[in-house]
Amino acid sequence: MKKKWQIAATPESDFLAALADIDPVVAGILWNRGLTTPAAARAFLNDDIDSSQALDFSLDGSLAFYNPFLFRDMKAAVDLVIGHIKDGHRIIVYGDYDADGVTASTVLAEVLRTLHAEVEVYLPDRVSEGYGLNKVALNQIKEQGASLVITVDNGIRNKEEVDYAHGLGLDVIITDHHVLPEKKEDLPACLIIDPADREDAYPWPFLAGVGVAYKLACAILQESKLPTAQKKLIAERSLDLVAVGTIADMVNLMGENRWLVKRGLIILNQNRRPGLKALFKTAKISLDKPLEAWNVGWQLGPRLNAASRLGHANSAFALVGAATEEEAEPLAVELNQRNINRQQITEAIAKQVEAQIDQDNLPPLIVGVCREDQSWNEGVVGLVSGRICEKYHRPTLVVTRTADDVGEETADSGKLNNKSVFKGSGRSIEGFNLIAAVTECAEYLDKYGGHPMACGFSVIGEKNLDLFKEKLLKIAAERLTAEVLTPKLSLDGVLPFAGVSLKLNEEINRLAPFGQNNQQPRFASYGLHIDDIVYMGSEQQHVKLRLSSLENKTAPSFWGIAFSCAPAYASLKMGDAIDLAYYLDINAFNGRREVQLKILDWHRHGEE
Repeated sequence: MKKKWQIAATPESDFLAALADIDPVVAGILWNRGLTTPAAARAFLNDDIDSSQALDFSLDGSLAFYNPFLFRDMKAAVDLVIGHIKDGHRIIVYGDYDADGVTASTVLAEVLRTLHAEVEVYLPDRVSEGYGLNKVALNQIKEQGASLVITVDNGIRNKEEVDYAHGLGLDVIITDHHVLPEKKEDLPACLIIDPADREDAYPWPFLAGVGVAYKLACAILQESKLPTAQKKLIAERSLDLVAVGTIADMVNLMGENRWLVKRGLIILNQNRRPGLKALFKTAKISLDKPLEAWNVGWQLGPRLNAASRLGHANSAFALVGAATEEEAEPLAVELNQRNINRQQITEAIAKQVEAQIDQDNLPPLIVGVCREDQSWNEGVVGLVSGRICEKYHRPTLVVTRTADDVGEETADSGKLNNKSVFKGSGRSIEGFNLIAAVTECAEYLDKYGGHPMACGFSVIGEKNLDLFKEKLLKIAAERLTAEVLTPKLSLDGVLPFAGVSLKLNEEINRLAPFGQNNQQPRFASYGLHIDDIVYMGSEQQHVKLRLSSLENKTAPSFWGIAFSCAPAYASLKMGDAIDLAYYLDINAFNGRREVQLKILDWHRHGEE
């Protein structure tokens, strides 16, 4: 499907003049990231932070983070934790089953153990327990003699469960990063540390769950009686997991998250943690050059998430916290194999969903429902919906049948009729608020939640599912205009080939690490001549193009590469003129380094 290119606006001349010492291409990217004052742009490049809000926890003083005590409830939470440690009480860190939750649990538990706390970690099962606190788990926690429960990456919507925990005699601290309930009376009645609370004083609202857990850990360390150098050493060595969880959870990678990830990648590349080292080795993740954010997002994170998608997250937790490579190796092998299985299952389900789509008459919103003779794993339906959404540029919901049935008493006979239970996951496109649309159909749902770009829900009974689909499709038909359904590619600017160089690539990399809200800068170049075409891969699935400028014969030529999409380039031949969308990369081979273009899209030259 042809994409519409959207070129970012050119910065104001005064802005560029004030940053005359910075490459104008880089200055334009900073402007596109919302850093529209010279001071904000320089602060981003220099990792500056207001010293009045900072707490220096780096050993060399090179990087300071926002003071965790800016959170309203942080001092009270730290005092409560320290009190339980002094009294020898058992503390439970109650996490989540994804990579963010696993790393958050590990960070907090390791710091607490360093301070001689009696601490255990509880991770719920994705299928049998679901997300957040639940009463059965709280009963088990109480029976095991715990006195304090600290949630990480969950809990902000568990008012009823927190009240239940209090009734059992448990203290509770919520650390979360998810959106708060709309009504204050729906907040849990306990100490809460959540940057999404805009009534709190914390200046960065986009921390991942592991970032919030790290803040609590740093605050506890700050109040401890350990020597200052030891506090900093403990705080800094946890930053590898902060980087992993933050990247894997795909939160905003600007502001403090960028600072945390930037420093965390340095720690990660020191390969101190045996579990991650074993996973790199097993997954054949090359360590010949420093790991970057994309290695975590595309290689490491999916393997950690695969633990709970096809089993229990405890295996990922055990791997991350493993003391030796010998202990970690079998766990790494297990997670790597689960990830391979996850990929295969995702591919199989995606094909079954696509079989339900009328390719000649695409609906504005796609809903794939598991038939009675099919079996779709609950842990991967979100991945499938994301894949279908991206391929067809349509909001997509994928709904599976669970193994559970519920009984409903009939009015006439008093007998029970069993009703199927369905669980679904959805992904959306820019311009369509999925959770708002789902909320309008809430009368047919058992549970639901999410945000504009993604949702999760459960439905009881075929009839409710049919009514839900019918209403949602009607809403989609009214709101999904042709403009919204046109796929778009956002680009940072137009770059003449004469401006492409190793030096420019180095300047652009000053903006790293790249991720959500700070994507790898993308450019368009117009009027390019195809000098050569090479197909690569075992199935000739990759394509390389040697490209030069039509107008500027003195400009250098470059190789551009597009992975796993050779059919989309089949109509091209040597001598053709095209326009290209791409980002810059480096090809290093036999000691040589040269610029290489990673191709995102192409148009024939002159076509709109």
